[in-house]
Amino acid sequence: MQRPTTAGVSRNFVVTHPLDPEDGVIVTASREMARPMKGKLRGIEGREPFNALMEGVLPRDDVSFESDTVGGIPGLWVHPAHGRSSEAILHLHGGWFNLGTAKAFRHLVGQIAARAGASAFIPDYRLAPEHPFPAAADDVLASYRGLEEREIRRIAITGDSAGGNLALVLAARVSGDAVSAQAALVGVAALSPVTDLTLSGETYVTRADADPYFTLPQVAELVRSYLGSADPKLPLASPLHARLSGLPPVRIHVGDDELLLDDSRSYVERAVAAGTDARLDVWMGMPHGFAGSIGRLKASAQALDAIGVFLAEKLLAGAGPHTAR
Repeated sequence: MQRPTTAGVSRNFVVTHPLDPEDGVIVTASREMARPMKGKLRGIEGREPFNALMEGVLPRDDVSFESDTVGGIPGLWVHPAHGRSSEAILHLHGGWFNLGTAKAFRHLVGQIAARAGASAFIPDYRLAPEHPFPAAADDVLASYRGLEEREIRRIAITGDSAGGNLALVLAARVSGDAVSAQAALVGVAALSPVTDLTLSGETYVTRADADPYFTLPQVAELVRSYLGSADPKLPLASPLHARLSGLPPVRIHVGDDELLLDDSRSYVERAVAAGTDARLDVWMGMPHGFAGSIGRLKASAQALDAIGVFLAEKLLAGAGPHTAR
């Protein structure tokens, strides 16, 4: 079984996971298949193929789905077989702020919710370009407050890619307004978050060939569609530039072959320097979105297992008696 190795530890908050040979064969084949589409998912026209891709994530047979509106934001609940009514996960889906739906991401979130033993709500936050910044950030805050209003007392936030951006932005907003908090924000887990919308990370250059999906011009276009004329260094836009002290524990997983590798590394470095309990898991040879290859890649299962353990521990820590959902 592939495991973290002490030889791969950079400082004490980054763990590097070696590439399993069998995973390497699968990733190489997938990379060749993806090559013709590299850099081509853009804006509204990319929504249908992107959603179809996410619908292909391996489903679980031990979760159920329920449409709902939380905090005025429509979305989808993912319920594991045995959840607790006083706890919830808020998952913010990816798609570079332009793509994605709660329905399309339900199977990925099902994998997380089942492992954590907690129900997860996926809000259909508003997308760019129809609804530019800060619409998405405001919608996810409204969803979080809506969970509080339902007397959910322990909340974890998860997110992938652009959803990871929104998760980390939301964590900073909630932590900075602790006086009005009705629930405990117990932790944040992000998969390949976009943390710096200035797009200045070195890996936009050093991983330009390795990344099988994205190009810097493509990413710049999608981010520009979201931000409009807003300053990318605003804390509400780039969590890397937010206040990183006072946050709950943060866990981030990222592939070493991603343009977004530096977004994760820089965020965790600054969070640790600010006193936050933060850790980064870097998966060698893995592309963006590798967790969605559950059932095919060992690294996918291992990353999701680690996130599930983290969420379960944080949701249960210090909690009193629970009522089954």
